[in-house]
Amino acid sequence: MKILTFNLPRQNYILPRSIVILLAIFIISKPVNAQNDGVAIAAAVGGMAAIGAAIASIEQMEEQAELNATQWILYNNPELTSFSLKTLSFNGKKVKDMSRATVIIYKIQEFVPEMTPVLNGKKQVLFGFTSPGWISDYGIDFDRVNWFLIDESEWMSMMTAYTKVASNEKDDAQLQAILKQGKIVNRGVKAEGKVAVPFFKLSGDMYVVTDYSPRLKLLYNERSLGIYLKETMDLVQIGRGDIIDIHDFFFKED
Repeated sequence: MKILTFNLPRQNYILPRSIVILLAIFIISKPVNAQNDGVAIAAAVGGMAAIGAAIASIEQMEEQAELNATQWILYNNPELTSFSLKTLSFNGKKVKDMSRATVIIYKIQEFVPEMTPVLNGKKQVLFGFTSPGWISDYGIDFDRVNWFLIDESEWMSMMTAYTKVASNEKDDAQLQAILKQGKIVNRGVKAEGKVAVPFFKLSGDMYVVTDYSPRLKLLYNERSLGIYLKETMDLVQIGRGDIIDIHDFFFKED
């Protein structure tokens, strides 16, 4: 795995979309009396304009991150000459007090250039692991983003190691056979309509750790996959929904 960062122009801080929506509802629904109609309407117009700018900034931030991811691919993987890069999750982290870091996830698939191209080539997933403070009053700081590109084989290796640490099943071949046909859910690995490999029932403050590679440790915690980056000492958590989406991307028939 290679790590590289790019610096992009800074921009203003962006409110989360949920807060923006709640602010819009508050402004629209707030009652006004006859004496303050003009002031209230002006405030509402100004508030809606600010909301529109915030939504535009959110979209701009996502586009900027996608551009940075594409630049990383072009620099580090020059053999990729025709590929699709799509955002799987712009904020795939499950929020926990233990970590303020996040992860941006992209699906990458190669194709053959033609009049009507079809995405049928090699699949990969690009993780952008971010350190605390990657979004500030000045915008995105891409010096705090570390990129990891993995393919189907690496993902299977990670999920095998994760399932081993989260359960009593330790046979690699058995686990890989189940994982290819199933998916990881909250209670374990589900295959053929049932939980084939049950996970340990941990409380929210309990973690089981495996030293996966020279750069990563994997942690099992209730309902999430924890990835600890040794170089930056950041702990990122990927929610169960994103794990399922990545697994389906690699192993589900199109």
